[in-house]
Amino acid sequence: MNILVTGAKGFVGKNLIAELKNNGYSDIFEFTRESDPSLLMKYTKECDFVFHLAGVNRPKDEKEFMEGNFDLTSQLLELLKKHNNKVPVLLTSSIQAEKDNPYGRSKKAGEDLLLNYYYETDAKVYVYRLPNLFGKWSKPNYNTVVATFCHNITKGLDIQINNPEVELNLCYIDDVLEEFIRALEGRPTVQDDFCVVPVTHNIKLGDLADLIKSFKESRTNLSIPNMEDALTKKLYSTYLSFLPEDQFSYDLKMNSDHRGSFTEFMRTPERGQVSINVSKPGITKGNHWHHTKNEKFLVVSGEGLIRFRKIDSEEIIEYRVSGERLRVIDIPTGYTHSIVNVGECDLVTVMWANECFDPERPDTYFLEV
Repeated sequence: MNILVTGAKGFVGKNLIAELKNNGYSDIFEFTRESDPSLLMKYTKECDFVFHLAGVNRPKDEKEFMEGNFDLTSQLLELLKKHNNKVPVLLTSSIQAEKDNPYGRSKKAGEDLLLNYYYETDAKVYVYRLPNLFGKWSKPNYNTVVATFCHNITKGLDIQINNPEVELNLCYIDDVLEEFIRALEGRPTVQDDFCVVPVTHNIKLGDLADLIKSFKESRTNLSIPNMEDALTKKLYSTYLSFLPEDQFSYDLKMNSDHRGSFTEFMRTPERGQVSINVSKPGITKGNHWHHTKNEKFLVVSGEGLIRFRKIDSEEIIEYRVSGERLRVIDIPTGYTHSIVNVGECDLVTVMWANECFDPERPDTYFLEV
């Protein structure tokens, strides 16, 4: 089918077109403010569905609200009527349409146009009053406060918070796309007189700022955000999309000596920590045991020998490990253990511990295997 997308280069438009292509839709008419106006005549004649996303929300002059949010909608619908093309039309409006301000009035006027078009033609129309959207490719100081906070914090710029207690209702771009695909397939989510994106999130402005700041701090404290929380997961993905291209990487503190190195990679309060251990040929590390702390070892390069002995036993248990065959070795409590590099190159081991290292309570006791 031929799909017309107005506002194709905007935040929602770019994401929508990418997802339409992911879903196998290839015949997409992209219309932007830079497009030749005459193309709209052709597109409205040949399209099978319209995503009308074009609009203005931060103009230099208030009159541009009506020009961008009403005039183009009027032109679009008149052309569809001229071609007698009664295709479904999806309009992105805003929760601001309920308010008496220049932006809200222009959005409400666009809604009314579409509803009148429905009464005149009986064509399917889907009006989405969207809350504050966020996600990749959004613009700071334009689309959403999330974009502004992410942009400024990644670049070390100040952010402005007038009232940290203000409650925000946020909607993630991927949830918007999922709903729009449903609408395209004739299965929109309807609530009262409007269509809605069923997944939204509420957060106070001050909490939002603190959370995004914590993402930046995670590079130094090696913490991992709580991905079990849906909003945190989506905000972190958005934050990463704002990283300057020369700052994708960051260094870790390597604790190095003649034996090799030990480097913490990431840590979480509820899932423990992951570290990378490098041992030189012939080097033995470990020779200790734990009461409660437990670990998993995964050798990813080189050849090693992991040895165990229950602390009240003389029997030694051995496991040969190699980067040629990846397998995880559990390190049970109550067993003193060691790992020795028996190969000719560095032995590289990914080590997970069920708790983050606490120098005040290390739960680590030296004892030769």
